[in-house]
Amino acid sequence: MQQALALALALAFTATAAPVATTEQPTPTRTFALSGDLYGPATLRGYDPSLPFSTEDTAIPEDKIVYASGQASDTIGAPFDFKNVPTPQPIRGTKGGTDPGPKQPEIDKTHPDILAPPQSDHGDVPQLNWPMDLSHVKTGLNRGGWSRQENLRVMPAADEFAGVDMRLEPGAYRELHWHTSGEWAYIINGSARIGAVNTDGQSFYDDVTKGDVWFFPPGIPHYIQGLENGTEFLLIFDDGNFSEDETFLVSEMFQRTPIDVWAGQLDLPVSAFADLPDGELFIFNGTEAPKNVAEQNITGPAGSIPNEESFSYHWSLQEPLVAPGGTVKILDTNTFPIATDFSVALVTIKPGAIREVHWHPSSDEWSYFIQGRARMSVYVAPGNARTFDFGPGDVGYVPKVCSHYIQNIGDEEVILLEVLKQKQFTDVSAGQWLGLIPPQVLKDHLHLSDESISKLSKEKPYVVQGSKIVQ
Repeated sequence: MQQALALALALAFTATAAPVATTEQPTPTRTFALSGDLYGPATLRGYDPSLPFSTEDTAIPEDKIVYASGQASDTIGAPFDFKNVPTPQPIRGTKGGTDPGPKQPEIDKTHPDILAPPQSDHGDVPQLNWPMDLSHVKTGLNRGGWSRQENLRVMPAADEFAGVDMRLEPGAYRELHWHTSGEWAYIINGSARIGAVNTDGQSFYDDVTKGDVWFFPPGIPHYIQGLENGTEFLLIFDDGNFSEDETFLVSEMFQRTPIDVWAGQLDLPVSAFADLPDGELFIFNGTEAPKNVAEQNITGPAGSIPNEESFSYHWSLQEPLVAPGGTVKILDTNTFPIATDFSVALVTIKPGAIREVHWHPSSDEWSYFIQGRARMSVYVAPGNARTFDFGPGDVGYVPKVCSHYIQNIGDEEVILLEVLKQKQFTDVSAGQWLGLIPPQVLKDHLHLSDESISKLSKEKPYVVQGSKIVQ
C-alpha cells in the first residue's frame, strides 16, 4: 500500500514539474583564413644593394603607338579624333609622352583635349565641364520617371546656376511644388502640361512640347505632367547651391502641418485626410491628362494670368537667325518678360564650324549640350587657359568676361543652350571688335599684315565656318 502511494505521488510530481531547460548551442564564431602580414620588415627601409630591383620596361615603342590624324606633328592646337585609336596617348607634337597605364581609353577618346591639350592651354583653370551621365539619379515611384542634377557639389566653379535633367513617363507627375529659386525650363523631347497659380490667385495652364520653354518665379507653386508621349526636360535654376532635394512639396506640407489646422482651414472633417500619402510623391504615375488643356483651366475670381506675364513661351516655333556656320535664336525679357533673370541663346553649329570667340561682360555662362561633340577653350586672365570636350548631356560653365569659343569637332550638328543671368542676352564678339579697331592700332599690337587686317569683318557673325588649316 505504501509503495503504491509513493508511486502515485511520484507520477503526480512528474506531471506538474516545470520542463527542464534545454541548453542552446552557441553560434559558431565566423573565422577567416588570413595569411601573411600587414606590415613589412624594417630591413626594407632605405638603400640596400642586396634588395631585388624591378627592371620592367615601361616604354611603348614608337611603332606600337597609334596616333590620331595630325597628332604627332600638331603645332596649332587642331582638334583630334581618337575614335579609331585603341589606346590614345597624351602626346601633341613634340610635347607629352606615353602613358603605360592604368587608364580608361574610352574616357580618353571622348576627351581628347584633356588628354593631349593644345599648346595654348596654360596655368590653372577650374573644372568647367560636368557630364550629367555622372550625376546620381533620383528615381520616382513605380517607374514614373527620374531626375539628376548638376550644382556646386559636383562643379564648384558654377556658383550662379544649377541644372536638373528630368524624365516623366506618359501620365506621370512632378508633384505640386515650389522653389526658393527661379525655374527656367527647356523641353528636350516629348510634351508636358504645366500649371501654376500666382500670388494674386491667377491661374495658368498650358501644353508645351519639344523646344518650348517655361519659367516659374521663386515661390510660385506649380506642377508638371507628362502627356501621352512622355517628356524629358532641362530645369535651370539661378542659384548654384540649388538642390532638387530641397524642393517644397505639397505632400510634405500636409505631413508637416497638423491635420487639425487643415480641417479648420479647408472646412473638411478630419476623416477627409485619412488617405494622405505617407512620404514624398516626387515623381509618380497619375491619371492621363485630358487632350484639351481647356478642360483643366481652372480659374477663380482673379481669372487667368495675363499674356504679358505668361509662364510659357513656344520657342519651338521661332525661326532662328541663320549665320555662316549655324543658327542662333535668343529668348530674353524682350519677348519673355516673366523670366527676369534669364537670357538664353539656342545655338546650332555645323561640323567644323565655330561659335565665335566671345565673352559676356555682365554674367557667367551656363551651357548645356543637347547634341553633337564640341570643344571649348576658356581664357582666364592672367595667362590661364584650358580646353574642355563636350558631348550630349554635358554641362559647361564660363565665368563672366572670360573669352571662349565652341568648336564642332564631330560629324553631326552641335546644338546647345547658352544661359546668362541678366535681362538681355549680350556678348562681345572678338571678331567684330578687331574689325572696328583702327588698322594701325591693330597692326602695332598683333603685327598682322595690311592684307589680313583688310579682311576683318565689322559685323557680329555669331557662328563662323571653320577655315582650312594652313600651317
